[in-house]
Amino acid sequence: MPFQLIATLGNQTFELPPGATLILGRALNSDIPIFDPTISRRHAEVRSDDTGVQVRDLGARNGILVNGVKVDDARLTAGDVVTFGKVAFRVREMARPALPTPSSTRAARGAATIVRKVPSRDPQMSGVGGVLGATSAGIAAARAVAVPPLDGHTPDPAAYAELLEGQQKLSLLLEVSTALSRAVETDALLEKIVEFTFQILDADLVAVLLTDGQGELVPKVARERAGGAATRSVPQSIARTAVEQKVGVLSDDAPQDQRFGGESVLMQKVRSTMCAPLVGGEGAVLGVLYVDNLTTTHRFRESDLEFLIAFAGIAAAALENSRFAERIRREALVRGNFERYFAPSLAARIAESPEAARLGGEKREVAVLFSDIRGFTALSESMRPDETATLLSEYLTEMVECVFRNGGTLDKFIGDAVMAQWGAPLSAPDDADRAVAASVDMLDALATLNRKWRAEGRPELQVGIGLSYGEVFAGNIGSERRLEFTVIGDAVNTAARLCRAAGPGDILIEERMRAALRRPCELAEHLTLQLKGKSQPVRVYRVVARAAESSDLAATAPAIPAAR
Repeated sequence: MPFQLIATLGNQTFELPPGATLILGRALNSDIPIFDPTISRRHAEVRSDDTGVQVRDLGARNGILVNGVKVDDARLTAGDVVTFGKVAFRVREMARPALPTPSSTRAARGAATIVRKVPSRDPQMSGVGGVLGATSAGIAAARAVAVPPLDGHTPDPAAYAELLEGQQKLSLLLEVSTALSRAVETDALLEKIVEFTFQILDADLVAVLLTDGQGELVPKVARERAGGAATRSVPQSIARTAVEQKVGVLSDDAPQDQRFGGESVLMQKVRSTMCAPLVGGEGAVLGVLYVDNLTTTHRFRESDLEFLIAFAGIAAAALENSRFAERIRREALVRGNFERYFAPSLAARIAESPEAARLGGEKREVAVLFSDIRGFTALSESMRPDETATLLSEYLTEMVECVFRNGGTLDKFIGDAVMAQWGAPLSAPDDADRAVAASVDMLDALATLNRKWRAEGRPELQVGIGLSYGEVFAGNIGSERRLEFTVIGDAVNTAARLCRAAGPGDILIEERMRAALRRPCELAEHLTLQLKGKSQPVRVYRVVARAAESSDLAATAPAIPAAR
């Protein structure tokens, strides 16, 4: 009479085919796999017959209890409770199944090579759930082993064990999918894939190869069962077939196989081999999962191939999820760094398209803005340090918002001065107009702050702003220990000097900036200035800003149109 082990807690049930000796343990390739930390990898041997169940301790750390008594070897009957580690099962007698129509338990092999088409995964289904749905054909094949014919009163032990194995493999796939989902980094995930494959299949070599940007297979991890990195390579003829045809391949006797009996197979002395493609959600092949055996032909069965295909589908989904998670983390890091200097919308564009922001350094046409507080040194001497810091923080926060709101890049703070630029690393046709708009916004924002500070009895601030346009070098400048993205060149120097020449409430621009403007802007000619470093005087214009508290000279200067 067949027996079962029924978990006293949970819903695990294991059928014990009469005459079969089963290994119970935590290893994935155990006949009775129990995934509990108190269970050893090879915990116990279980054998049943018509009259009962025999259990034997295989040297497990937490041993075996029968009805609460520790044993090394014991005979069980229906109703007994056996505890492996801390997991308890009750022995139950099964009802005898009805007599089925006799059928073969394994399809005739016929050829040395079996090729199994890999089901496509629906891109609308994400993660492991999509893989299990897409590989239902493979799982169904593993479960659909015919119930073996009865011979008198005893089922065929080998066929019955194969039926049980198919059911256990489905359970293993679910356990493996959970374990792989915990591995986030790609390298750690690939190691887990190899580790699980060794536990599931009797292989001498397990390897994962991934496709590169040109579609070539690149070895990523290869391990031998004895431990350590593999000293031999994967036969390319087998791997290429799996990738090009999107099929799982089983070769019973690789050297004699006319399809794969190439030099690489003979040199590697491969006997039995299997290879399954790692197919992504969009149907693209991410790589292959390869296993082989050097000692025995016919080591792998068709059911092993079905199982490898299903496992490869889960591994492909986990690999896609891992890559996606790494990309999200990388983009978040990039955006986090760039948002210190760039407007959030600009930072998002750079993070999504790194090639658009050639940070190595290049010449760019940019608009440069300098803004500086007038008389701040004297003002700070009359204030406590904490009051100075609070006032300056409020001011700089508003100034940065004005830059970002107009799509600019914050280059740096220089004491109480602000340096910003438009045009690097990404440019727009109206960079000069945006820079002028930001400077007007700065004066508007400062006017609002001054009204607030005046009501609170705090000091008010006045600023001068200088703008210039021209070619600069834009890129990472600094040392190996500290780099920052900045711009250097004549336009930067000119803007800084115009800022120093600007009076409270002035926005000064030079001729190149005026010529770069695309939108009408009310300007007043200010002065012709001799700037340091310039051999010729520079014609300077003042932007007539709504909120600007103009100097006397600027207020009386005639208005002139922007260059068109």
